[in-house]
Amino acid sequence: MSSSNSLYELDYYTWALKQERALQERRVEELDWENLAEEVGDLGRSEARNLRSQLARLLAHLLKWQLQPTRRTNSWRGSIEGARDEIRELLAESPGLKSWLSELFQKAYRAAVNLALAETNLDKFPASSPWSFDQAMDDDFWPNSDERSPRKSANRGKDVKKGL
Repeated sequence: MSSSNSLYELDYYTWALKQERALQERRVEELDWENLAEEVGDLGRSEARNLRSQLARLLAHLLKWQLQPTRRTNSWRGSIEGARDEIRELLAESPGLKSWLSELFQKAYRAAVNLALAETNLDKFPASSPWSFDQAMDDDFWPNSDERSPRKSANRGKDVKKGL
C-alpha cells in the first residue's frame, strides 16, 4: 500500500488537499492516480444522482398537487418551482446529463412515487409518469389546475423560463 493510498483511507480530507496542491503545482509524481480516477468518476455520478433527486422532488410534488387538490400549499408550490430551477441549473452546468435525462426521469419517477406514498394516505399511483419531462418542467404546468405561474405576473410578462 502506498503512503498516498493509506492517507486516502485514513484521512480523506488531508489526502484531497495534498492531491489538489500536487495538481495545481503539476507535481505528477505525487498524484494518487488510482484514487483520483475513482474520485473524478464519483463527481460525475454525484451530479447524476443530484439531478435524479431533484426530478424525484419535482415529480413527487406534482403527484401530490394532482391527487390531493384540497391539500395544496404554498410549500408544495415552492418545492415544485425550486426543483424546476435546480434542474435547469444542473443541466446548464452539466449539459452532458441531458443524454441521460430519459433514464434519470424514469428512475426519478419511481423514487417520486415512494416519496408521495410516504407523505400521503394514497396508495395508487400511475405505473409511469403521466407527464413528459418538458411538461413537468413547464412553469405554467400545474396538474388538474387552472393556475398559472405566479412568476409570470410577478415579472410583468417577462419570460422567466430558462432554456435547456
